[in-house]
Amino acid sequence: MDHFYFIRHGETVWNVENKICGATDIELTQKGHEHAIETGKKILEMGITADVILTSPLVRAKETARHISEITGIPMQVEPRVIEQNFGIYESTPRDGAQFHEAKKDMASRFGTGESMLQMAQRIYNLLDDIKNDDREIILVAHNGIVRIVESYFREMDNEEFSSCGIKNCEIKKYVFPA
Repeated sequence: MDHFYFIRHGETVWNVENKICGATDIELTQKGHEHAIETGKKILEMGITADVILTSPLVRAKETARHISEITGIPMQVEPRVIEQNFGIYESTPRDGAQFHEAKKDMASRFGTGESMLQMAQRIYNLLDDIKNDDREIILVAHNGIVRIVESYFREMDNEEFSSCGIKNCEIKKYVFPA
């Protein structure tokens, strides 16, 4: 397919508390559930069609995808490769912490006990190559860390841009593969 849609999961308690969720399995807030339902309605209003919603196995993404699936009728499927990065020692620390912002620029660091940006890029780039060669129209429901890697697949970014990159909860973003 020549394109796909990316949607970040709905709001979580840790989003509200400005904490890094990473691979920690954090539930949606009530507002997060409401935003996911509204996102499903918005997909219908925008005329977006898809054959499948591929979702991260983490509950915040799965619940977002479930709501969207229920509203749109698009079936969902868990895709383990879009699980959020394990940020190791930074899990549950402030999202806007200067130390974390700088640590994200060190592509080979595993944050003590987590996953490096390079490791994550390998699995996400492989997934994007698979999507590009897939005949199905796909919506990905995943995480902010994943969208950084997706963005780097489609455009050149310096380390500062990469470290600062992100999208809002339940934001819908279309990506078009170059011809």
